[in-house]
Amino acid sequence: MIAILVAAGVSLLLSLLCTPLFIRYLVRKQYGQFIRQDGPTAHFTKRGTPTMGGVVIIGSTLVAVAVSALVAGRVPSVSTWLVLFLMTGLGVVGFLDDFIKISRQRSLGLSARAKIVGQGLIGITFAVLALQFPNANFRTPASTAVSFVRDTGIDLAFTGATVGLVLFVLWANFLITAWSNAVNLTDGLDGLATGVSLIVFGAYTFVGIWQWNQRCQSIASAGPRCYEVRDAWDLAVVAAAITGALFGFLWWNASPAKIFMGDTGSLALGGALAGISILSRTEVLAAIIGGLFVLIVLSDVIQIGVFKLTRKRVFKMAPLHHHFELSGWGEVTIVIRFWIIAGLFAALGLGIFYAEWVVG
Repeated sequence: MIAILVAAGVSLLLSLLCTPLFIRYLVRKQYGQFIRQDGPTAHFTKRGTPTMGGVVIIGSTLVAVAVSALVAGRVPSVSTWLVLFLMTGLGVVGFLDDFIKISRQRSLGLSARAKIVGQGLIGITFAVLALQFPNANFRTPASTAVSFVRDTGIDLAFTGATVGLVLFVLWANFLITAWSNAVNLTDGLDGLATGVSLIVFGAYTFVGIWQWNQRCQSIASAGPRCYEVRDAWDLAVVAAAITGALFGFLWWNASPAKIFMGDTGSLALGGALAGISILSRTEVLAAIIGGLFVLIVLSDVIQIGVFKLTRKRVFKMAPLHHHFELSGWGEVTIVIRFWIIAGLFAALGLGIFYAEWVVG
């Protein structure tokens, strides 16, 4: 437990103390947010606010995990490296996107093709490596089975190892793309994506701790009352580090935001969530724990789909939080209420997670 507390505490302090230093640097370099013209007019006052704050979140997480490993006297597991690779890699893609927006003063950064290629290369590498490195019990960080609270009977390798690998890579990349875009869409109001992500990764910290305490000691002991997750403790450490970094960053990102996380942070957080859900064997459960993200994505999909079919709009503006903004809700009111909804989704997900173990 000490390692988890150290990871959370170190990342919180680093994020809290380093963010204002990064803000000063960005202001000096005049690296400010570009505001799209077709967005809510109230956002025009945010033009020039420093962005790319995800750099602090990623950096704080990496340092905190390293310090935690030193305190615990253990080398980080393969699962730790995989999640941090996915988080940092997608953060780099987001950073390039943010930098192009800032340097060229436009709302579009990387081209769609470049973004897809970058995310694809990182996602494929993660997926392939996640099926390697078996431990003494022959467990790899991920499995080819689709998981809910644990692996289900739906195995993507039902037709053979090669086809299973291809299908798993496609499935993993779908999750990575979906979650990174979900967090990115949610990052539209001061503190919204940060607070929701904090709740979700906090929930996954508890999931990791529980899975470790109830882990299967051997292949023979595998069953419904234990978990076959290879490195649950390390996933809990990473989730705790991200949670702490988000706590510190929220101090400066809450309304009125002194800095935005940008695509650097949203893509990194989405990647980390996808990676943890895959390696903790909770791929479908993640859609419940992170239900607020799912709602925001659905609002965008519904808006686009209905408009293409009927030329009418369901919402005044998508994603969902902008609909309420144009309906007259205050920004802080929207954010706090969405945090409450995110907390309810996380509680529901944890309840399902625990209930499955009790029934099992």
